[in-house]
Amino acid sequence: MNLTLKIWRQEGPNAKGKFETYEAKDISEDMSFLEMLDVVNQQLITSDKHPVEFDHDCREGICGACSMVINGDAHGPQKGTTTCQLHMRSFKDGDTVYIEPWRAKSFPIKRDLVVDRSAFDRIIEAGGFISSATGNAQDANAIPVGKDISDEAFLSAACIGCGACVASCKNASASLFVAAKVSHLNMLPQGEVEAKQRVQNMVAQMDKEGFGACTNTGSCSAACPKEIKLDNIARMNKDFLKSKI
Repeated sequence: MNLTLKIWRQEGPNAKGKFETYEAKDISEDMSFLEMLDVVNQQLITSDKHPVEFDHDCREGICGACSMVINGDAHGPQKGTTTCQLHMRSFKDGDTVYIEPWRAKSFPIKRDLVVDRSAFDRIIEAGGFISSATGNAQDANAIPVGKDISDEAFLSAACIGCGACVASCKNASASLFVAAKVSHLNMLPQGEVEAKQRVQNMVAQMDKEGFGACTNTGSCSAACPKEIKLDNIARMNKDFLKSKI
């Protein structure tokens, strides 16, 4: 298939960016979206032009580094899928595809499609950990945890921290990310000791980083490649209020 790509190009954080047009020719429908970009970049390099910069690492839908907005959708049109796992069969021959970086004040653009997501790292540093000794694996397994609780904690822990929730939210809220990280620790006995301080610290750091407020539109969960549930935000708000009483 042949595609027309409208790709956001920006030389640096303070430079003025713009969309530039590229032709992607003879693209196999079995290619992933990143493999298609690799082909385009190889053509640019051959022509002595600077390739399009974008983040990637595992290319297996695990790390979330492949963050970009495709035709207005975070990670593209396929639900529950990261950009690296999006295949070109999701598009049609002759399509025009717009490719942009995450758009959020707290995720400043570094170059082209690459943004600085270190704000998420600082939120994790504020409370996304436990300090109590849990022993070895068999010791942790000896602690009784209800099946419903362990299942919910596991689903929350599936968050890969890609930032799609922020990019899709009209307020650039990080509530879904923070709520998932708070939930998967606070719901388990190993995390109960620091539960109150954890939710206070992580919410405070989220606000400090400049993320917007949650207005419950649900766009974050809809765009999440791991389909993290909105229930986590309600749980985080409940934990936060309880910690203040």
